[in-house]
Amino acid sequence: MIDIQTILFAFFGGIIPALLWLFFWLREDAAHPEPRKNILRTFLFGMLAVPVAFAVQYIFNGMFLEVTSLDTAVQTTPIIGIIAVIFVSLSEEVLKWLAGHKGELNKHTDEEPVDDVIYMITAALGFAALENMLFLIGPLATGNTELAIISGNMRFIGATMLHVATSATIGIFLAFSHFKLNVIKKRYFFTGLILSVVLHTVFNLFIIEKTNAVFIALTGTWLITVIIIFLFEKIKKIHVEKIKLLCLDDEKNNHSLKD
Repeated sequence: MIDIQTILFAFFGGIIPALLWLFFWLREDAAHPEPRKNILRTFLFGMLAVPVAFAVQYIFNGMFLEVTSLDTAVQTTPIIGIIAVIFVSLSEEVLKWLAGHKGELNKHTDEEPVDDVIYMITAALGFAALENMLFLIGPLATGNTELAIISGNMRFIGATMLHVATSATIGIFLAFSHFKLNVIKKRYFFTGLILSVVLHTVFNLFIIEKTNAVFIALTGTWLITVIIIFLFEKIKKIHVEKIKLLCLDDEKNNHSLKD
């Protein structure tokens, strides 16, 4: 039975882990923190992307492909199943990007390359928060608290980090093209999007296998996260180097005018 207590437990079980991860990533940008209202707006847009994703996936997978269960489809009709998994990954990655875009990306406050990563991660954590809540309601409603705790921990470790890793991948490509021409920015974006969909799809297929592949998927997600942290530090330096170049250009121009 779904009552107010179940909803509250699911809410806090989904929101708290996401906020912990958000706090960790915001600490990485502590030198130039983003306005809290912008972070909150992006987080909420990420949450709003979940029902849209479910609706889009239901229309395409449920009505068009007639897939009711990804697990069953992959095992019985592999081609249809894999197409359905790819669509799930694509729809979620596009909607998370839209959440980041509507939240703050490409606005006047998005001044530094690192902002691209921060807002994409924030949108991803908003998405993960509501998704985790919905996954927890079932076990909690049936009184299966132990299953709810296990599910919550697994999603904290796996699914949440997956959403962060894939969205951060798009954010990293946006960051590295931050000061480039628009045509180049588009190439970087689509490259990041394709890579994020591939990562998301592979992870989901490994999870569906429900064997040792699950451990491989989780390990791979954590390794990608470590790489993202390393690249995050590299991206921080892009803005500094850009400022140095602009200063050098100004000095050259000033010398030229004096001459």
